[in-house]
Amino acid sequence: MIKKVTALALAGAFALVGFSSTSAFAQEAKQGDTMNKIAQENNMSLAELAKLNPSIKDLNKIYVGQNIITNQNNPTPSTSTTSNTSSNVSAYEKDLLARLVRAEAESEPFAGKVAVATVVLNRVDNSSFPNSIHDVIYQSGQFSPVSNGEINKPADSDSIKAVNEALTWNRSLGAGSLFFYNPSTATSRWLDSRPTTIVIGHHVFKK
Repeated sequence: MIKKVTALALAGAFALVGFSSTSAFAQEAKQGDTMNKIAQENNMSLAELAKLNPSIKDLNKIYVGQNIITNQNNPTPSTSTTSNTSSNVSAYEKDLLARLVRAEAESEPFAGKVAVATVVLNRVDNSSFPNSIHDVIYQSGQFSPVSNGEINKPADSDSIKAVNEALTWNRSLGAGSLFFYNPSTATSRWLDSRPTTIVIGHHVFKK
């Protein structure tokens, strides 16, 4: 794993970063929220809400802190937080990224899976790292699943969904993160001194 840190709360970790001044047209899912409930609160049909949120493939599964678009005047996040690579990712690289997410974050919350995928995408967009998903993942010494063979195991459905979310939604989750680690298992602590961007589950994300 990238040299990896503990848990704060997931609640409050998701900001509506990346939305324009019309960000009032999106709301953050709270404990107990469902897509149907959010639709009713906004005087919409479930079908209308689903149309505004195409990245949500399973209407019965949303997570605390997820940004739900609730008005057609702001159907998509601003491009300032979307991946520059989103439209150029091949099916092979999506699968590769999903396999890495499974290997690194299989037992982590869904939001943590999205954040792991975001780290890779942020690296692709950063001049200090290789400029493709494949080359970032296979850069020497960066991800332990590459060296221990876990990268070769199939991705699970949640990891695939997390990659799609990271690619098609926005990059506010992770807020510029370039590294992540689990402090309870890390053998090297060189990341301790870097700025923390977010903590989800057992992973601390750094930039």
